[in-house]
Amino acid sequence: MTVEQKGKSLKEVEDIISKAIKKVNGRKENDLCKYLPMETGGYMHHFTLRKMKYKDPGQLGTLIEKFIIRSDRPSAVPPKRRAPRGSRKRRDNLAFSRVQLERMLQIARLAGDKEMISILSPRKSLPTVKRDLISSIRHNRVEQELWNSFVDCINAESTALSEK
Repeated sequence: MTVEQKGKSLKEVEDIISKAIKKVNGRKENDLCKYLPMETGGYMHHFTLRKMKYKDPGQLGTLIEKFIIRSDRPSAVPPKRRAPRGSRKRRDNLAFSRVQLERMLQIARLAGDKEMISILSPRKSLPTVKRDLISSIRHNRVEQELWNSFVDCINAESTALSEK
């Protein structure tokens, strides 16, 4: 008995859906979603529409009749407010411009803080550091920072090789 009633309701709902699609000048069922408001805000998701069509066709038919068929001019429901992209990013990481980083690096050099210098110094590849070190030697300049970078690159490379 209930299967026949449910089947009958489903057939009626399909007729209602086809009328509603014509009324909103749509091409498929999913085009109706933006005209059906939800209690949680925004419009109905197309998965919800399909699920209601089979699980609760009576309620879906009522919603479509109320908001589309009986309405003189069906209006699209504004979408649900969403969190902006990147809103879950950590906010405690400070982003400095290149100029600001260079200023902080200069302050660390003047203070002689080797730890801060190593943290703030841009990371260079081993070939780049070698080239810079050889160039400074040819120009009779002693740059302790460059030597420290070279040592760090060598240590990092050796630990990477030993982990393999």
